[in-house]
This record gives sequence, C-alpha cells and structure tokens, in this order.
Amino acid sequence: MATPSSRTTRRASHRNERHTGPLSARLNWLRAGVLGANDGIISTAGLVIGVAAATAERDAIATAGIAGLVAGAVSMALGEYVSVSTQRDTELSLVAKERRELQEMPAAEFNELVGMLKERGLSEETSRLAAEELTGQDALRAHVALELGFTADEVSNPWAAAFSSFVSFTLGSLLPLIAILLPPESIRIPVTFAGVLIGLTVTGAISAELGQSPKLRAMARLVGGGALAMAVTFAIGEALGTAVG
Repeated sequence: MATPSSRTTRRASHRNERHTGPLSARLNWLRAGVLGANDGIISTAGLVIGVAAATAERDAIATAGIAGLVAGAVSMALGEYVSVSTQRDTELSLVAKERRELQEMPAAEFNELVGMLKERGLSEETSRLAAEELTGQDALRAHVALELGFTADEVSNPWAAAFSSFVSFTLGSLLPLIAILLPPESIRIPVTFAGVLIGLTVTGAISAELGQSPKLRAMARLVGGGALAMAVTFAIGEALGTAVG
C-alpha cells in the first residue's frame, strides 16, 4: 500500500504546481505518478514473494497478487481523492474569502496588493501602477495568485488525482505480478527479485531527474528499501510455509 511519506510527497507536488508554470506542473504530476508506481512495485512485490515463499501454487500467488493490486490501487485512489478534496475545499474557501473582502473593503485590499508587489522588489510607484492595472483587469485573480499562489480557476481536481494514483499504482504492480507468474517455479523468486530491483532503479533515476536531486542516492534508497521489503516478506512466507507444511 502507499506509504505516508510518498502520499505526503504527492500532496506536496499537487500544492507546488500552483507556484509553477505549465511545464513544471506537468513534471510534478509525472513525479507523483512515479512515486505511485514505486508504491505498487514494492508493496505487490513483497506480497507475491511472501506468498511464493510459502506455496508453489501459481493460482494462490496470482490470487494474492491481483487482490493486492486491486486493494492497493483502490486505497491509493481513495486516499488521494480524500486528501485533494480537502485541499480543494480549503482553496475554494480561501477564494470565497478573498472575493468577500474585495467587496467589503476594496481600499484595504488594494493597499494589501500594493504591499505584496513591493515585497517582490517593485518600487512604491511601480507597485501602485501595477496594482491599479491588475485590479482593473481582475482583482480577485490578482489577489488569489499573489497571496495564495494559484488562480481561482486552478483549484485542485480530486478526481484527476485519484485516477492518476490508481493508474500509476496499477502499472507499478504489474511488474512484480508478471515477473512472479511467468517464469518456472524454480526461478520465479530470483527473477522477481531482479526485475523489481531493475524497475526500482529506473523509477529512482526518473524521480531524481525530475526532482533534480542526486540520482545515485535516490536509486540506492529505493533499491535498498525494496530489497529489504522483499527479503522480510520472503523470510516470513518461508517460515509460515514450513510451519504449515
């Protein structure tokens, strides 16, 4: 399932795209998709390897893997929907508050806009001229953009976030599921280990590239965490399989 840290990172990506241009916004969504795929890879890999260590029955492994994929994808989608819906409600409330303040105290709001422009390095005279022009065009849009970091028509879309999380988790889960089911019984676990580590290496490199962070460190974290998760579930599955047998 999704880890708290990865969900927090995705929510931060949704918020951060308010402060960036269209290209950066797309990169944030792509980064969130990569994180969702990582969740799918690691959680499903741990599940199917644990089951495969306990039993050689392909049907049992497939059932567990598919159930984990569906449960994880739905959980991810619901979590993102609830989280982004809360964010959307907050954003709409803030927009309504700005609209009300502009109606009730336009002079104070104008001075506030001048102050925000001055904080960005403009002179008093230039700030007043810019504030007058922005107010004349769309006062609400100007206040929301400068004070809150997004435009009134760019509030978060919970359905898009839920769909993105569902798809990315599902695609990530398919890697370990296919890797565990296709090979013969004698090599299915080593093949899955190798396939998952390669997949995590690739997604780690992509996420580091998108985030402009050191690739080696990102890949090492993902590969190390994935290897540990698979080793633990393998040991538990093998112990339970031996005990039952």
